[in-house]
Amino acid sequence: MNAGDQKEAVKMALDQLRANKLRSGLTILGIVIGVVTVIAISSVINGLNSNVSAWVATMGTNVLWVFRFPVIGVRPTTEMLTRKQLTMDDALAIAQLPHVVAVSPGLQYRNQQWGQGSVTAKYGTRKSENVSLEGDTPSVTTVYDFDIHQGRYFTEQDEERATDVVVLGHDTADDLFGGQENPIGKEITVDGRTFTVVGTLEKRRAPFGGGKNPDDNFAYFPVTTFHKLHPEVLDYWVSVKFDDQKNKATVIDEITELLRRRRKVRNEAEDNFAIFGSDSLTRLWQQITGSLFLLMFGLSAVGLMVGGVGVMNIMLVSVTERTREIGVRKAIGATKKVILAQFTLEAVALCALGGIIGILLGGALALGLRYILSSLVSPWWVIAAFLCSCTIGLVFGIYPAWKAANLNPIDALRYE
Repeated sequence: MNAGDQKEAVKMALDQLRANKLRSGLTILGIVIGVVTVIAISSVINGLNSNVSAWVATMGTNVLWVFRFPVIGVRPTTEMLTRKQLTMDDALAIAQLPHVVAVSPGLQYRNQQWGQGSVTAKYGTRKSENVSLEGDTPSVTTVYDFDIHQGRYFTEQDEERATDVVVLGHDTADDLFGGQENPIGKEITVDGRTFTVVGTLEKRRAPFGGGKNPDDNFAYFPVTTFHKLHPEVLDYWVSVKFDDQKNKATVIDEITELLRRRRKVRNEAEDNFAIFGSDSLTRLWQQITGSLFLLMFGLSAVGLMVGGVGVMNIMLVSVTERTREIGVRKAIGATKKVILAQFTLEAVALCALGGIIGILLGGALALGLRYILSSLVSPWWVIAAFLCSCTIGLVFGIYPAWKAANLNPIDALRYE
């Protein structure tokens, strides 16, 4: 089929669209819906992936977490929940390993069921609800590279003396002081005890790019001071920062060997502790987005299949309406191959138009979703959606085109 025939086929397809606007619009509606679904959901997933990756990066790629059982993507068993807790001495022993830069053993007091704080902090008549409490060593600033907004973090002297000082997360400080009063040196009440504010932290990036980060509603104390508030909490979460990403496997092996020896784990027994890093969060998120992708694929596939059936239907009707025209074309020398290519190209052009409309509507929807959810249009998904719409036209347009190409020219000329 030469270039002239291709242009003529496209022109005929456009003529058919203009002649039957409503019918053509309803025919490609399924294609449009399928493409819009692909663009919108892929943009949301792409935007969320970008924000989650950036959020995970803020935790540090060279940080490992050690706890008595895995807490990311795993439902703890009864055996895990009854394991021996990690201790401060375990953390100090880990800090002596060759590739370890810093270690921070931390304790938290929060509602574990809902994953949020359950304490009220007070300053005068102002309150901050659902605050989580955490006890740390001063080395936590080295492990996590905390950004201090005002004041300072607590020091080794504060830890040794169990000084009643506190560092507030961004949202907690904002609730108590409203961003208008300098909180440094002010006294607040937490769990019936009075503490002096020595520092506040910068606002942290939210996991999904919008809203609040639960880690901003925290009150941080020296671990010895935390013991005065909640002496019953002894379940240490150990954060370990190592020197280089290439040494990650070595560091994990060294920590594993050390803790198995300290916790007296038999050679044949499994570890009674867990070591994991930010890649665990990434894998969990990939599992979630994998499910969203399957949902997207199912919804878009239904729309595209419905659109494909509609295209086949209108092309069959078109063949019937243009039977005499086909007979004339064959009578003046048009071959089966030319007729087949012409009608196939018309179906592809019809679906391509639906794909273009779907891309425009999907892009507009994705831009609108940026104000509600994180959304980032991916050029690869736009190309994939357009190619899928063209493929639908090719697949579902073959049979009507084949039927047109195989019409008997004599019977076609007699058709009224």
